[in-house]
Amino acid sequence: MLRPRQHLDLFVAVCSFFSSFSRAGRFHKVAWSGCRRMGNFTSSTTGGLSSTACVEYVQEVVSQNCVVIFSKTTCPYCKMAKNVFNEIGATYKVIELDEHNDGRRLQEVLAQMTGARTVPRVFINGNCIGGGSDTKQLHQEGKLLPMIKECAPCCAATSSEGSGSGQFESTK
Repeated sequence: MLRPRQHLDLFVAVCSFFSSFSRAGRFHKVAWSGCRRMGNFTSSTTGGLSSTACVEYVQEVVSQNCVVIFSKTTCPYCKMAKNVFNEIGATYKVIELDEHNDGRRLQEVLAQMTGARTVPRVFINGNCIGGGSDTKQLHQEGKLLPMIKECAPCCAATSSEGSGSGQFESTK
């Protein structure tokens, strides 16, 4: 029997395989656009391909930004995480799931990828460090800033499209 992480890896590999055919002009009937038609994450129907788009979106955002916070605007733990990064003057990107067209679907993908459905889901240097309390605790222990400094070269190379220190971008 496959463990949950192995299941996700297998799912992503299969979807990536079919996605490459779709991008190559094959499988015209299963072409997808964004995450809009995503069905159940474990679905084997064509709706599964659109969940691949959501996985790819999350992976792309996380790989292109040193710090990413998947958040909701009214969540106090999300505000806590953002405040920590504001206090230390770190550059970060925020994806406000409650303002995003596919926020609910992205949250389901994040749950599958990280093992937790709650927000915020905070990523540093491509790794999920947890939520708001985890972020605050790492900061209090003096471990957060060194983690951010490890990926500083990627942060310096980000375009003006990304977030600035103490600022955030709500992506829709």
